[in-house]
Amino acid sequence: MSTRRPFRACACFFSDNVFVGRYGLHVRYRDEEQLRREHGQALRERGCRSEEDFRAALREIEAEVQRRKQLIHQSEERKAIISKCYKRKHPELYSLQDSFLAPDFLEIVRYCTSPDAHLQGLLRYIKSFSDKRIYRLPVFTEEFCKAFVDELENFEQSDMPKGRPNTMNNYGDPTPVPKYIEIEHVGAQGLLHRGGQIHGALPVASGERWNLIIWMRSSVVRNQLCPMCNKKPELVEAEGFGDGFTETLEDDAPETVNLCSLW
Repeated sequence: MSTRRPFRACACFFSDNVFVGRYGLHVRYRDEEQLRREHGQALRERGCRSEEDFRAALREIEAEVQRRKQLIHQSEERKAIISKCYKRKHPELYSLQDSFLAPDFLEIVRYCTSPDAHLQGLLRYIKSFSDKRIYRLPVFTEEFCKAFVDELENFEQSDMPKGRPNTMNNYGDPTPVPKYIEIEHVGAQGLLHRGGQIHGALPVASGERWNLIIWMRSSVVRNQLCPMCNKKPELVEAEGFGDGFTETLEDDAPETVNLCSLW
């Protein structure tokens, strides 16, 4: 009987794609000498010209690296506090039920689990956007979404500790700038796309917007290439699910479908 292998993170999480906000630049950081050698010119071109400027940028970078190193521990501490102290407004939401899911989504599930299911048949149930591998499908009921948002607002208004997005989510402006297509969100419906696609959200014109983001990943597929450094992952210990990497075995082969390779 095999036991589940522990999840790992890639070492690049603690060194790559560190965003220096004051200069709008992503850098890789190992030490001060490496930073000067690899990014000194780019920093100077963006206004980091004096030694004082460089020291301020270095402090910002080292603070972000330290924040990442503490991230998992802080997350576990928040989780323990919330689990013990948070008063749920809608306790029934914490166990997924079929009644939360749109009837059309359940129909898609039934089709996909049928012996005759195939790709072209599945595409009849969902909406495709040109050739960009972007798809829309119904997911939740309106009633569930209203209750879910009500629970989120209740949590936001509580005094519970909260985690916020990190600087890795700020990728700056890509060069060259690709041609984007604009897709309007529809309440209770989901958009499915490859994680490697450059994507973003436009400012809210009116009202408010809540997004539930779900990453689908297979560790066996993910172990082949780290999406952050685009290299074979250099595995380091991690708590919880880490970044989804696992120690690989020689006979490992993907047992699930690699969505990024379809179509």
